[in-house]
Amino acid sequence: MSRKWLPPEEFAALLPKAAVFGAVFFTDEDDRPVQLRATYSSTHPWQWPGGTAEAGERPWETAVRECREETGLHVAGPPRLLATVFGLPGKDWPLASVGCVFDGGRLSAGQLAGIVLDPDEHDQVRALTVPEWQELMPGRDHARLEAVMAARHTGIPAYFDTWDWEA
Repeated sequence: MSRKWLPPEEFAALLPKAAVFGAVFFTDEDDRPVQLRATYSSTHPWQWPGGTAEAGERPWETAVRECREETGLHVAGPPRLLATVFGLPGKDWPLASVGCVFDGGRLSAGQLAGIVLDPDEHDQVRALTVPEWQELMPGRDHARLEAVMAARHTGIPAYFDTWDWEA
């Protein structure tokens, strides 16, 4: 079988495109996951601090920047990967999504109380047990939460590849 080698720009045009994101996962002193309620998404109402990478930004840099913008918390690192998340594009979003969820550690009661939310993005912060989160989240979101908690407890990063956009 013969192959025709393409110039890099032509080959790149044939490849799938993806948006890259980074997020920080925190728990409180009782090991309860901390999440923020999004003001802009009823589909995925509870989220971790994070967002889409800007040009030239790596996932860890994105996670740190977004966490600071969304909560006022400064995450020092070094980065500890808890999960890689992948989703295929769908009818409402033309790109695949690839992201990294990093461990932000445990927040003290003072740190939790000191969170300053960006009102354009989030209007509430809560720390609940994993079972308590289940009734507040779509099943897929809760499965991702369970995978990240398992990674936190085992030290083995999760690969969560069912974060597809709705077809």
